[in-house]
Amino acid sequence: MYITIADFMKEWHREAMLTQKVLDGLTDDSLNHQVYPEGRSLGRIAWHFTTNIPEYLAHFGLKIDRVENAEDIPASAKIVAETFKNISAQAATAIESQWTDDSLKQIQTAFGRQESNATILMGLIKHIIHHRGQVTVLMRQAGLKPFGVYGPPKEDWIHLGVENPPL
Repeated sequence: MYITIADFMKEWHREAMLTQKVLDGLTDDSLNHQVYPEGRSLGRIAWHFTTNIPEYLAHFGLKIDRVENAEDIPASAKIVAETFKNISAQAATAIESQWTDDSLKQIQTAFGRQESNATILMGLIKHIIHHRGQVTVLMRQAGLKPFGVYGPPKEDWIHLGVENPPL
C-alpha cells in the first residue's frame, strides 16, 4: 500500500521502466501474434494497457489527455513503445501534480467496491503487470526473447554460470 505519492512514484517508475524494456523488444511482425484466432493479439494487449492508463486515471478524477484514436492498434512496435513511454510519464506528472499524500486516503467507488485512491493506483500497476506477463508469453511464442522482468530469461542463465536452468 502507498502512504505517500513518493512511495507510489518509486514503484511506478520502476514498473514503467521494466514494461518499457519489454515493449522495446517487440517487432512489427510480433504485434500480430495471437494464441488462438479469437484471442487478443500481442499488439492488442500491449496497446490496451498503454491506452488504458489515461482512461483509468481520468475515471478516478485525474485530468490527463487520452490517446487519440486509441481504438486503432498501431502496426508499428516502435509507436506502441513510444506511446507507452509518453503516457507513463504523463501519468506520473498528473498524479504528482493533482494528488497529495492525503488524496491517497480518499475513498472512491472502484469496480463496485469502495477503495482508497492508494488501492486504485495499486490496481493500475497490477493491471499493467498482468498484461505485461501476457505480452512476454506471446513474445516467446512469436520467437522473440523477452526481457527478464523479475529474473533472467532462459537464454541469460548461462551468463550467471547456470548451464541447465531449473524448470
